[in-house]
Amino acid sequence: MIYLLLTIALNVLIFIGFKLFPRFRIDALQAIVCNYWVCVLTGSLFLGDFPISKSSVAQAWAVWALVMGIGFISVFNFIAYCTKKTGITATTIANKLSFVIPVAFAVWLYQDSLGLLKVVGILLSFPAVYFTAKTKSDKQSIGHLGLLLPLFLGSGLLDTLVNYITASYFSSGQAVADARGQATFLTHTFACAALIGSAIVGYRAWRGTMPIRAKNLVAGLLLGIPNYFSMYFFMALLNAGFLPSSAAIPVNNMGILVVATLAAVLMFREEMSRQRTLGMFLSLAAILLILLSGLSN
Repeated sequence: MIYLLLTIALNVLIFIGFKLFPRFRIDALQAIVCNYWVCVLTGSLFLGDFPISKSSVAQAWAVWALVMGIGFISVFNFIAYCTKKTGITATTIANKLSFVIPVAFAVWLYQDSLGLLKVVGILLSFPAVYFTAKTKSDKQSIGHLGLLLPLFLGSGLLDTLVNYITASYFSSGQAVADARGQATFLTHTFACAALIGSAIVGYRAWRGTMPIRAKNLVAGLLLGIPNYFSMYFFMALLNAGFLPSSAAIPVNNMGILVVATLAAVLMFREEMSRQRTLGMFLSLAAILLILLSGLSN
């Protein structure tokens, strides 16, 4: 349970950071690339040494670290692009409901059971996410809704990849070794994302289309530590056996949505309409049903 609560709390901290970006005119790409370098430093300090060396390429998971690093930088930028084109509501729905993809893979690959409670909870999450995410001020661009399918697929496949890597490489049952292995893998993953992101930012800066500003780097510094540990505890959650992954992933997604919405209402004075209140109740009901189904297995 502690891993679930920590993952939700850290993701909400990241959400609050991104909510503050427009107020201070932070360039999100520069901040996130700096954040990835901070994640590498955080992982190294957490491990007590710098884990990246020539022998890294010989690790069984080396290719997956590269693939996941590409996934991190790609999905993040696509979320930002979709938010501009289709609005925050549609983007949030596509991103949060993408959990159905890792759930489907968990049932197929790991024979996770689909009981009645879990099915009802998953179905309930669809209107729950819509009503919770919907705001009156959000502008929708119907002509760009086709962008949401690749976002849905990309977000879902990235969570599926995290689940697959955790199950394949860090589930030996040796808790200390698993923890160190997860931390080492994540440090490599963030290093890959940082290198790719730095190449993009560097090229744009060289072309004169993206000036580097100190405030963007400061924003990245503040995001780095919670971002690293949000992924670390997410992998720990998947590996803990507290819930099967087909329950842990949707409960985590819905939990982040609920707490982030409360944070937006309390800290940023967003409206808590009747529709949003209904969405919150539906979200809590969905979480409870999926949680009960997972605990009963």
